[in-house]
Parts: sequence; C-alpha cells; structure tokens
Amino acid sequence: MSPGPTLVQTQVVNFVLPIVATFVTSFRLYCRVRRSLLWIDDVFAACAMLFNIALMICNALYMRGFVQHPQREKVALYYMIAQCFYAVVWCSRLSILFTVVRLAYWTQRRILIRIGIIFGVVWAILFAQVWWTCESNPSWKSEPRPQCPLGRNVAIAQIVTDVLGDMVLILAPFILIYKATLTRAQKVRVICLFSTSAITTVVSLAHAYYVFTVGELKEAVAAIFEASVSLIVANLSVVVTFFLRMLTDDETISRPSLESGSTTIAFQLRDEDPDCY
Repeated sequence: MSPGPTLVQTQVVNFVLPIVATFVTSFRLYCRVRRSLLWIDDVFAACAMLFNIALMICNALYMRGFVQHPQREKVALYYMIAQCFYAVVWCSRLSILFTVVRLAYWTQRRILIRIGIIFGVVWAILFAQVWWTCESNPSWKSEPRPQCPLGRNVAIAQIVTDVLGDMVLILAPFILIYKATLTRAQKVRVICLFSTSAITTVVSLAHAYYVFTVGELKEAVAAIFEASVSLIVANLSVVVTFFLRMLTDDETISRPSLESGSTTIAFQLRDEDPDCY
C-alpha cells in the first residue's frame, strides 16, 4: 500500500481545489447576475461555495494546529469539517436538481421538487449519522489528531446515497426533454451537460473506500476532492453553455415557453428571451 499524501501535500490540495471551485462558482453567479437570471439553483450553488470555503479554513486550522489548539477545539474542528463536507456535496446536488427544475414544466417540477425534499432528508440523516457514530465511541477524541473512525456503516451510507443521488441527476434531463421538440444534437447536448454528475460518483466512491479502510490523510484528500469536484460539476451546465453561446451562433437552451396550454422548452438564442443557463 502506498504511503499516501504528506501533510504538506494535503495542505496544498486543501487550498488549490477549493479556490478553483470558488472561482468557477463566482463566474457562474456573475453570468446569472449579468443576465438577471438568479434563481434557487444559484442560491444552492452560492451556499455550497460558502460551505466549501468554510471547509478549506477548518481543514487548514485542523492540519496545522495539532499542538497549538486545545483538544476540545480540535474535536470541534473535526466535526465542522465532517458537516461542511456533507453541506458542500448536497447543496451542489440540489443546485443541479433545481437547474433542471427551472427548465421543466409544472407537472415535471412537482416531481423534481419532491426529489429535492428527499435529498434534504438524506442530507439530514447523513448529518445525524456522523454524530451518533462518533459519540457512541468517543475514545478517538483523545488522539493527537482526533479523527473519528467512521467505519463501515458510514461508508455504505455514502456509497448508496451518492450513487442513487447522482443517478437521479443523470436521469433527470430525460424527464426534461421527453416532450421537448429538439434535434438529436440538442438532446445530446442537454444530456451530456447533466451527465457530468457521473464524475462526482467516481470521486465519491474513492472517498467512501478510504472511509471504509485506511482513513487519515488519504480520507481527507479524497473528501476535499469530492467536495470541490461536486461544486465544479454543479456549475458546468451554466459555464459551458456561456462559452458555447460565445463561440457559436448555434441554438442554446432558453427559458421555457408556454404553447397550447403546456410548457415546452424553446431552443432559440434571442436577446429578448435570454436562456436559462
């Protein structure tokens, strides 16, 4: 087994990836503000960005303050890291989901909003699982670098919820384009944009593996990767579409328009009808 990352390498990852994710999210918010298109999905993206910054700060304090800080503060930092991680991941998923919601017609929206509520419940359960797992065996709190052995149950819960959650986000665009009058190329573009959630699945499986086995700095690096990659992926549909609109005059996704009593998706690039992305 490889020795794993050093403390210095972990610190570098802790700063580089969140900064990149923050830059991408800030650019996404700029695009939306510039076109007066801020919505709930942008709120979740902004929350994920703030939680990711908090995660970066807590990780930095946790990794460089083994001796300086009292033991109680080290334990508190660990709990903050664990919960900020879940906040970043699930706010990012909710951002992707509500990006689909804003493009859907009303019947589809009701289904997707209920899925969003389920996402919130899952997040709350995972949030609570950390507490009852760690508090049931508090011996880890006395270690020089306090890190709760989350173990098998947490790893399984992460794998199941990550795979199912990302699967929902990959399949959601099929609901979106089911009755839309799109060309084959347009349908492929929509599906590809949202299918990037599969990237998060791969990273989350690696993180769950380290939770289940070695832990320590490998688990920390995997968690940083998963949080930042989740946030970057949540912004891709907006950022990629922005550059596509700059580089080509091809049709892009626009706001849903009402036709014959039902909402359909219009794919026209018009100054008077800016696109949802």
